[in-house]
Amino acid sequence: MVITGRNRSLYGVIFWIYVFIGTVAVAGGTQADYDRAKKLNARFQNKVYRKQIEPHWFDGNTKFWYQVQTGPASYECILADADAGTRKPAFDHARLAEALTQAGVEEINSNQLPLEKLEFNPTKNTLQFQTGGKVWQCDLEIYKLEVISEAQEESLPAYRVGRRPPSSRRTGEPTIITFINRTDEQVELIWLSTGGGQVSYGTLGRGQQREQNTYDGHLWLIADANEVAICFYRAIDKKAKAVIGAQEPQPFNPRRGFNSRRPQTDRRPNGLSPDGVYRAFVRDNNVGLREENSGKETMLTQDGSAENGYIEEFYWSPDSKKLASIRRKKGQEHPVYFVESSPADQIEPKLHSFNYRKPGDKVDIDRPCLFDVETQIQIPVSDELFANPYNVFDYHWSPESRRFTFTYNQRGHQILRVVAVDLNNGAAKSVIEETSEKFICYSSKYYCEYLDETDEIVWMSERDGWNHLYLYDGKTGTVKNQITKGPWVVRQVDRVDSDRRQIWFQASGIYPEQDPYYIHYAKMNLDGSGLTLLTDGDGTHTVQFSPDHRFLVDTYSRVDMPPVHELRRSDNGKKICELERADWSNLLDAGWQVPQRFVAKGRDGKTDIYGIMIRPTTFDPNQSYPVIEDIYAGPHDSFVPKDFNTSYGMQKIAELGFIAVKIDGMGTSNRSKAFHDVCWKNLADAGLPDRILWMKAAAKKYPYMDLSRVGVYGPSAGGQSAAAAVLTHGDFYKVAVADCGCHDNRMDKIWWNEQWMGWPVGPEYAANSNVTLAKNLTGKLLLMVGEMDRNVDPASTMQVVNALIKADKDFDLLVVPGAGHGVAGGQYAARRQADYFVRHLLGVEPRSKP
Repeated sequence: MVITGRNRSLYGVIFWIYVFIGTVAVAGGTQADYDRAKKLNARFQNKVYRKQIEPHWFDGNTKFWYQVQTGPASYECILADADAGTRKPAFDHARLAEALTQAGVEEINSNQLPLEKLEFNPTKNTLQFQTGGKVWQCDLEIYKLEVISEAQEESLPAYRVGRRPPSSRRTGEPTIITFINRTDEQVELIWLSTGGGQVSYGTLGRGQQREQNTYDGHLWLIADANEVAICFYRAIDKKAKAVIGAQEPQPFNPRRGFNSRRPQTDRRPNGLSPDGVYRAFVRDNNVGLREENSGKETMLTQDGSAENGYIEEFYWSPDSKKLASIRRKKGQEHPVYFVESSPADQIEPKLHSFNYRKPGDKVDIDRPCLFDVETQIQIPVSDELFANPYNVFDYHWSPESRRFTFTYNQRGHQILRVVAVDLNNGAAKSVIEETSEKFICYSSKYYCEYLDETDEIVWMSERDGWNHLYLYDGKTGTVKNQITKGPWVVRQVDRVDSDRRQIWFQASGIYPEQDPYYIHYAKMNLDGSGLTLLTDGDGTHTVQFSPDHRFLVDTYSRVDMPPVHELRRSDNGKKICELERADWSNLLDAGWQVPQRFVAKGRDGKTDIYGIMIRPTTFDPNQSYPVIEDIYAGPHDSFVPKDFNTSYGMQKIAELGFIAVKIDGMGTSNRSKAFHDVCWKNLADAGLPDRILWMKAAAKKYPYMDLSRVGVYGPSAGGQSAAAAVLTHGDFYKVAVADCGCHDNRMDKIWWNEQWMGWPVGPEYAANSNVTLAKNLTGKLLLMVGEMDRNVDPASTMQVVNALIKADKDFDLLVVPGAGHGVAGGQYAARRQADYFVRHLLGVEPRSKP
């Protein structure tokens, strides 16, 4: 064909259309992509070395040893001297390998010693370890080995489950837990997801065991046949056993997470007085006392009833002369019903119900009560200062038995008050009163530490716009001084040293030039002077202190930098020496894509918004990729990963041909109070304006991000936000998958929703509901729900379905029979979620042949 002047321009247009299509269209969503995504964890597993150490201190806490992985199956044992600032091999690995070979242990290599439960004793110069099912001891002077005993069955520690089971707070390397059921009945294995959900992984019969793939840091709940929690376990970075029923569960104390209020050491669950003379008890909803020696009983109350009675919660004064107890007026029952369509043990469906209070419901009203043991009469306590509680907690006696105090959280979470009760006359007065026009973040920013020796209280507050610590005079209730101060936040208190008048804590934003979410460790004097920063590396930190707190092993990392381990002094925070620097060369050689950190301005044009993006291993900067946001905007925390990990949840979805992003918009926690307050009665906002601006700014710098094709997904509160994204910003978000979303805050759990949406239930609840917003749907929406979700009422999703049908909107729905919360954690629903984006953003049929 001859191209004439008339049609030359037409062919030029056609040529550039083909060029444009070639740059926009990118291979993705094929069976090969799915296969590759499925194998990502295995592909990158055990590719980073020298990434984790655990110090074992000795010699007056001036020396320690640790074992570190140096290769795929090789390890070193290192001896460090804090005073000298040195590190060296702890023993001759080659001689030990030779000794083991001579002892008959097969396949021994000096770089791959199969040593477990290592116990190094440099004082005696011996080494104890397990291998080959035996416990060995080696004399390191002459490298003589002897068998001490047979190896015992070891288990991960079992932890007690509180009022609310915790959620998995981090996702580390892939690992395996072997669950072994040593109880006398069948148990259920339940994964506690990072979104707060519970995903059942089936049952385990008596005496049975099962290997379960999981990740370092993930939590697993064990429930009995009546769905009552027994305990939970936390996975570690190596293969381990969880022997169910082999030990008494212990309290859970995560190194990082929510601030823990001080333990209620004054509570005596068995009712026994400190002097052992009396035992308090409850009978027929009334309080009584029993003399331990004679058995003589005296009832202290007669007015208790089933609906307004005394409960078995006793707090004795240290001198045993006074007793505090609780009278509880029961709130309303709120049964939630659902049908299990396909039970394993019968053909017919089963009806289930459980009590589940929702916003606006009547809660239990607890009234602290006071009794004089000598006269055996009740001392009236006025409830004027605690008349409308959401809850009353943290009871504490003064050492001299002069008064007891408790914390009162008023319904609506806008008043938090420490109340003191005089033991002589029952008079109550306010010692500390915290108020907020919006909300007090009681669930994760409460800290109250009593310093009994000086009658002082350390208190946490956001009153100056940042989460900080204050020192109160416990007698007068006046602020003696603000302890911490500045445009940064206290994340957690680690310890209070009352002798040295110091407080040790974790903080974020304390280095202005670093990411404000990075955790650093610090200490300072209680009078607000002497701030000492114990860490400084550009990353987020965890530390392991020596037993006497003179030294610390500091480990820090970023999503784009593997861990660095340093030995530092606690008196001045100075680095003594570098212990290890993780080696990730094998990981990079395997094709791992380093996550990209990015910062952009939020809706106010001033505030920095932080996020990351993850690219597929087949990434080509000359191609164009749809963008998918993994969203979770739950106001109780921040959610963008900060520490290094080879396995982020977004990688599998990115591998199918997308750029995956995760962002912390306004309304989430761990920044200023103003940043957090954006969520107040405004959960549908979900920081979406900030997220959109972040992606637009990122696309300007990285033009391979195609913002004409943007998707979003999330579980639980993230499911609510994902659906809200296409309902309120359908011009930007084109496709959404909402997994078990709490779509209407009137339908969700009371403690979480009233904290952010307020009480009484107002019109904001309806205005923020995805049921109300359903009529605005313009894009593609897949709703997923488990029919047996106990975390979020499944009806919340179905009510959105109903609203969409009434509005004549096309949508997609996946109901998973027998599933609980967070169905996208299951294999089938995860695949359907991926398919949805492949189909509607890539425009190809999922799992097609290349």
